[in-house]
Amino acid sequence: PNSKAVWLHTDDLSSDDEDEEGTQNRIGRVPLHWYDDYDHLGYNSHGTKVSKPSDTTDLLDAAISQEDGKGSGKPLTVYDALNGIHVPVDPRQLELIRRIQGGAYAHPEHDANPDLIDYFSGVNPEISGIHSNRYEPKARFQPSKYERLLVKKYLHRLNCGSVNMDFLTGKVRDMNDVIGKHGNPKKEERLSDAPRMIWAAEDEDELFLRKNRPMHIAAPKPPPPGHAESYNPSEEYLPDGEELEEWKGLENSKDRPHGLLVPKKFSSLRAVGAYEFSVRERFERCLDLYLCPRLMKRRLNIDPESLVPSLPKASDLRPFPTAQCIQYDTPYDKSSPDSKPPMIRCISASPDGQFFASGASDGYVRVWEVATGRLLKSWNIAELVGTDAVNDAASAGDANMEETKKDEECSKKKTIPPVVSMQWNPNPTHHVLLAACGNCAVLIATGTGNADDSLVTEALLSPSTMSPKQTNPKAAKAVSWHSVAIPKETPLSAYALQTGPVSVLRTPHEMTQVTFHRRGDYFSTLTPKGGAASVLIHQLSKGQSQQPFGKASKGGNVQVVKFHPNKPFLFVANLTAVRVYNLMKQNMVKRLVSGCKWISTMDVHPSGDHVIVGSLDRRMVWFDLDLSSTPYKTLKYHERAIRNAQFHPRYPLMSSCSDDGTIHIFHSTVYTDLMRNPFIVPVKVLRNGHDIVNKSTINGAGGLGVLSCEFHPTQPWLFSVGADGKIILYQDI
Repeated sequence: PNSKAVWLHTDDLSSDDEDEEGTQNRIGRVPLHWYDDYDHLGYNSHGTKVSKPSDTTDLLDAAISQEDGKGSGKPLTVYDALNGIHVPVDPRQLELIRRIQGGAYAHPEHDANPDLIDYFSGVNPEISGIHSNRYEPKARFQPSKYERLLVKKYLHRLNCGSVNMDFLTGKVRDMNDVIGKHGNPKKEERLSDAPRMIWAAEDEDELFLRKNRPMHIAAPKPPPPGHAESYNPSEEYLPDGEELEEWKGLENSKDRPHGLLVPKKFSSLRAVGAYEFSVRERFERCLDLYLCPRLMKRRLNIDPESLVPSLPKASDLRPFPTAQCIQYDTPYDKSSPDSKPPMIRCISASPDGQFFASGASDGYVRVWEVATGRLLKSWNIAELVGTDAVNDAASAGDANMEETKKDEECSKKKTIPPVVSMQWNPNPTHHVLLAACGNCAVLIATGTGNADDSLVTEALLSPSTMSPKQTNPKAAKAVSWHSVAIPKETPLSAYALQTGPVSVLRTPHEMTQVTFHRRGDYFSTLTPKGGAASVLIHQLSKGQSQQPFGKASKGGNVQVVKFHPNKPFLFVANLTAVRVYNLMKQNMVKRLVSGCKWISTMDVHPSGDHVIVGSLDRRMVWFDLDLSSTPYKTLKYHERAIRNAQFHPRYPLMSSCSDDGTIHIFHSTVYTDLMRNPFIVPVKVLRNGHDIVNKSTINGAGGLGVLSCEFHPTQPWLFSVGADGKIILYQDI
């Protein structure tokens, strides 16, 4: 065996170091037939080509030459196609290959069945004599306790009749066979004699079983130990000499502050000894449990306050606007004693929160600075809509549009159309303002951007300044784009390239709302009397419009339109319901039933999963789009019609304003966990800021109060505008 073992480790079967010089082919698993048309087989580790062999001997010639070389002592070779060389193989290597193919051990020297060597270690008790003089245990001479219990068990079963002697002697293997054939007379007699209840109800059976035995009542738990029971109590719990004398004078131990216990202080827990009154206290407790009768009484102990949901304090939910901070005065003609400030219909803040714009009933759009209250710019949109846009439309040659505009021009000579809706572009790089006045939507370059934003804004507005023709035939009948001659004005920013009205979009009917998409390129206009063309979507970068609906909406005229912040959805609200449309698939996704009589406002949460709807019948409805198509909550806090409701873009806040002259602020937290409902808490009511205008003197009905409110985009502040011409900023003070 030792001579054979020498050969066990002589065969180096490892292929890790077989190519130390790196001259072999390193193409990996690339097929060799890819190199048939080349003069080489691949590349080595140095990047040098591996040449093909010069001899082109086929397999048949190679086999004949191998047979001829057996007798001449010429070594056997195997052709390596990967490297193009002949590798010599000795007889031992052939033997290893043959054994591996046969499933045997590779080395012939390996002994698979060696002889057993009887290794032994330890002590044999028979040889050593350990425990040889030990007596047998007494338990071996006594009857088995287990057998005794088994015999007792079978005797009890014999008396009950569940088994018989045939089962015990082994004649019957299963007692079910005996009971199935002959029955169990003892059991039948016992069941026939037992009383039965006529009405077999579970409660009555339970009462029947309990009437002969007392109900188990758990003992009351002892009170938990306090600070006085500590081994290292505070100084306030340690009694002085006078207190100890006073305690000793008390006959009843229950009159003492801590019973029989006298608080003491120890240096460590190991120094604490046994409690001297432990047996006495345990005895007194057992005596109390024995002598004191206990009765189970089932009472409905319901606290009325527990039925009301516990709401946190408003101070814990700050920040939110609490007090009036700044009032912005709108300029107007004060020469006449009957003159009044114009009614502010709408307001919108810039994305950076530095400026805001207001739209009034006198047709003016004014841009203000938030921090200083300074009026920066004013544009007369009503005059622009009545002159420039009409002239441009007349040159377009549309007869129907021309007649409509002439009629409206005559009416404008009598009344000035107010600015009813407005929104600042939500994209921070697009300094564009969109305002609705009469039957027109006006695009205004605010001129408030830096050098880079001014270039982006000019590129965005350049298609609309060229009076683009509409490629959509439906949209061409419903709207027309007209450029406006930009007057030379000094912009607010030194980098601004243009400022003032840039383009006008004109529709045949009066426009009530304009709204931007979150990205700032698309915006929509709403004309409730436009029928199928009441809702139009426009692209600012191309100067094109499209009509998403082919027929008029059901359920009355469209009141409000909003874009989804993340998905290609459009929310369209009529008088009583809100429909959600997918603009990509061109179908209706969901219909939200509000239960309101006349919807006046709507807003979508920044997450896109929640919608609030305000109505003229004093209701504000919250919808959870993931929950149901019915309202999650209906809030009735206002006394008159709700004019506007809005979410804060950053903070968990929500506001609503009404004709009663108040603004309600709500804390509204929306969770990403679908198992948790939104958390809505009213935190503040802002009063005495706006006056009610045109209020009836007879019964106090009617009148207009707060017409719109807008959250500051970055701070927990709120802008409010009203029919009294005031613009107020509320801050968290």
